[in-house]
Amino acid sequence: MRDIFDAIQRSAIRIKKAIDVKDIGYSQQENSSGETQLQLDIQCDMIIEEEFSGVKSINTIASEEKEHEEQFHEDGKYFIAYDPLDGSSLVDVNLSVGSIFGIYENKFGAAHMVASCYVVYGPRVEMVFAENKTKLYLLQAGEFEFVKEIRLNEKGKLNAPGGTQQNWASYHKEMVDSFFAEGYRLRYSGGMVPDLHQILLKGGGLFSYPGTSDKPEGKLRRLFEVFPFAFIYQKSGGGAIDGVNDLMTLGHSHIHDTAVCFFGSNYEIARVKEVYARNI
Repeated sequence: MRDIFDAIQRSAIRIKKAIDVKDIGYSQQENSSGETQLQLDIQCDMIIEEEFSGVKSINTIASEEKEHEEQFHEDGKYFIAYDPLDGSSLVDVNLSVGSIFGIYENKFGAAHMVASCYVVYGPRVEMVFAENKTKLYLLQAGEFEFVKEIRLNEKGKLNAPGGTQQNWASYHKEMVDSFFAEGYRLRYSGGMVPDLHQILLKGGGLFSYPGTSDKPEGKLRRLFEVFPFAFIYQKSGGGAIDGVNDLMTLGHSHIHDTAVCFFGSNYEIARVKEVYARNI
């Protein structure tokens, strides 16, 4: 695992430099969702692939930017699914973005996840890595230094509701509004990594991306985004559900499958379960 941890660090340092370059224009290519890719998306994908290709313990990689997985080393035991630059469209307005890594053993799938990591590129570059515990690292003078272990409180104060409101179910909107009525503060940038990072470091709250009328199965991808953050939140003492089920019990039939998802501290997750149990 150490060799993978080191490769992620090297990738993060190179991606930070790529983000700082002036030109982040669109390419002529589309990703697996049919979205036109930024040059920066392609470059970050190439950086991570290059760093991982030399790690003998990695069997196969899957990138959110590519339709199919790619095998590196037949004898390797780790399978890594990654989003090279989550929220890349926010770069041109100078908001924080991130990279997400789900590390699986022997095959892809939540039941096979053994570690998870994400990197936040903001005013500072921070990395969160979860294996047995969730740990925060800070990039200092070209090296990632350990800062602290992260634990969520039982109840938080932040509310980050994703999806277009006009496409929400009425009971979901009522639930979101009820948190605001309790005094929760809105924190939503449109980037999954910075929003979930803020909730994690501020002690708790709720991030939600529900099923909507236009995307009933949710928007966020299981292998690249949902499972990695579910693993991190659970290792941090919080919860991660699809409204009813533990996200880490879900399967997948394709590497780009999506899921409805809620991440938060225990109080908020319990509320989501109550609301969804009455309405689904």
